Amino acid sequence: MNDDKRVYKIPKYNYADQFPDLDSATLPAIRRLLLSGEYILGPEVTRFEDDFARFLDVDHAVGVNSGTDALILALDALGIGPGDEVVTVANSFHATAQAIVRCGAGPVLVDCGDDDFLVSLDQVAAAVNSRTRAVVVVHLFGRAADVESAAALCDDRGLLLIEDCAQAAGARSRGKRVGTTSHAGCWSFAPAKNLAAAGDGGAVTTAHEDTARQVRLLRHFGQPVQNRHDLVGYNSRLDSLQALLLAQKLKHLDAWNTARARVADGYRQRLSGLPLSFQDQGGPGEHVYHLFQVRAESAEVRDGLVNCLQDAGVDAVVRYPVPLHLQGAFSFLGHRRGAFPVAEALAQQTLCLPIRPDLSEGDIDYVCAVIAQFFGNS
Repeated sequence: MNDDKRVYKIPKYNYADQFPDLDSATLPAIRRLLLSGEYILGPEVTRFEDDFARFLDVDHAVGVNSGTDALILALDALGIGPGDEVVTVANSFHATAQAIVRCGAGPVLVDCGDDDFLVSLDQVAAAVNSRTRAVVVVHLFGRAADVESAAALCDDRGLLLIEDCAQAAGARSRGKRVGTTSHAGCWSFAPAKNLAAAGDGGAVTTAHEDTARQVRLLRHFGQPVQNRHDLVGYNSRLDSLQALLLAQKLKHLDAWNTARARVADGYRQRLSGLPLSFQDQGGPGEHVYHLFQVRAESAEVRDGLVNCLQDAGVDAVVRYPVPLHLQGAFSFLGHRRGAFPVAEALAQQTLCLPIRPDLSEGDIDYVCAVIAQFFGNS
């Protein structure tokens, strides 16, 4: 949670702007749902699952309680367990590696690229051994990884491919929506995401009917029908209210992502002459800018810039200041500082500027003027 209680001139989030149809559609629909009593795995969940699958052009979407649960249930459904190893990237959010551990498997971390901040597939290939069962690629900050190349690597080595799509709703990799061509795509709909619920929510998408069937069993106590439990499952069901809200917002997602790209272009143009760099944006539609990462030349400059922006009313933050291998939770992996130099450098040098679909040209001008003044006074 963010303990910062300041009121910002340019905040990170504007939740009110996410409900353009609040009075005409959303609130009447919520009223109908509350009066219906269909609160758990009801028609609204089925409707959103169908809409989301159609939006992505994938056969199956299964709603679950959170993005973390989506990863855990996908790994479980694919048979990942004790004795297995799963390769993933060191600069992701905690939940990516946490899910692997929760399934009893061992996370094997690799470094990321210096330009796109995404998992190095060359390092993935080098990390594969006889115990490796799967690879989790992460579409970090909204930038799609190269799913086609990752799939080719996994096919060649006989591995499962899972996509952590938590930050990349609507993104494309080589023209195809992420989360559609691997064994499983795992989604988070937490409130800060591009497609956001008003609380926790997640989904697993897949083209494989057996995987979808297994995730549906796992999310609901392992029971295909009431009081018959075919396996030991979880209680991880997408709430009907959240599904209703997600279905309302899904209609706007592509337009919102286009607006995010406009803001990102504005930042890049205005900041181009300063000693800063940016995450590679890839090809058309490959970055949906869940976060807009700016990279400074050093930790000292980064920290000074964050403080300057916040003092000027700009809600700039750091994501993520400590890479996975240096977190206490994963000290058992035995990695020391220096193990993944790119991930460590990014943790020390990057910050996120506010990026929302509703930011105006004036807002962008203000943020960039504060940054230019910081470097002019340095």
